[in-house]
Amino acid sequence: MKLLFSRLHKAKKKGADDPSTPLVKYIKLGERQASVIGLGAWQFGTTGWGWGRDFGEKEAQHIVQRALELGINFFDTAEIYANGRSEAILGRALQGQRNEAIIATKVWLTHLTRAGMRRAIEASLQRLGVDTIDLYQVHGPNPVIPLRWTMAGMKDLLDRGLIRHAGVSNFSLARWRRAEDTLGASVVSDQVEFHLLARQPLEDLLPYAQQHGRVIIAYSPLGQGVLTGKYTAATAPGGVRTMNPLFSSENLRHITPLIDVLNTVAQSHGATAGQVALAWLIHQPQVIAIPGAKSPEQVEANATAADIDLSQEEWERIQSAARRVRLEGRVRSIADMISRFIRA
Repeated sequence: MKLLFSRLHKAKKKGADDPSTPLVKYIKLGERQASVIGLGAWQFGTTGWGWGRDFGEKEAQHIVQRALELGINFFDTAEIYANGRSEAILGRALQGQRNEAIIATKVWLTHLTRAGMRRAIEASLQRLGVDTIDLYQVHGPNPVIPLRWTMAGMKDLLDRGLIRHAGVSNFSLARWRRAEDTLGASVVSDQVEFHLLARQPLEDLLPYAQQHGRVIIAYSPLGQGVLTGKYTAATAPGGVRTMNPLFSSENLRHITPLIDVLNTVAQSHGATAGQVALAWLIHQPQVIAIPGAKSPEQVEANATAADIDLSQEEWERIQSAARRVRLEGRVRSIADMISRFIRA
């Protein structure tokens, strides 16, 4: 068995002040080098993810600190997560270490006018405790508010230096390109649901990003945990994930052969199914995966996934197994689920 965790053990011993090479790899996002494994912060402050029961402020501080120690520098949140509490918690956790982090947040769908975005950015800056946000993303398209209004608001924020880069989320390729044309500048990223059971970005979004130096930010990269192999019909999770048909007893059975393949590949790398699922994502150029974490140990496991070098044969074997999965029912996107649990 390969000693996949040797570098992680060294990092644990040496600590945050050690200048050695971090665990994760990096790609260019704007003018910065962003870690291909980031940290999603929807869980911070959100009771549907166990906040206040399974973990809290102290754990959030430790999670962020451990991420930084391991070389993770990309942190993603949104104004709507826990009604702003996620931003505030992340801001407190990064206090004194702002320059080490790339902070990404998102403006909600009801704030996409020029005036609305001005108010939203001021509130986000205050909650995060920063003067500038590195990546400001439109959380999703609003068919009622013209895209030109939204991008005019984004240009105002860029011109004022309140944000460094513009991004979008849950945009089709056509809408993403239209956003760039309207802004008259690069929209450097599109944050979309992307994992082995949601592979649509492979069709057009990812090729566009790879051809034009853009980035796909993969949210829910572990299918909200279903790709870890942890859950069965008897142990399906509650909270936010109760709405997700991926966790139905039928779909958990359908997914089992894919989990078996992930476990088989994982054995040859001294890893876990979840780590291999993350490695499958970041094996592809121009992808940042942003799994959440509720403990430092989960951050460590996620970071170590960047050390897995899948062969092309392994990558294709995993993809082939994923293609054979036939899911039942409507599998809701995270955007759908946020709409219901938004203020939990």
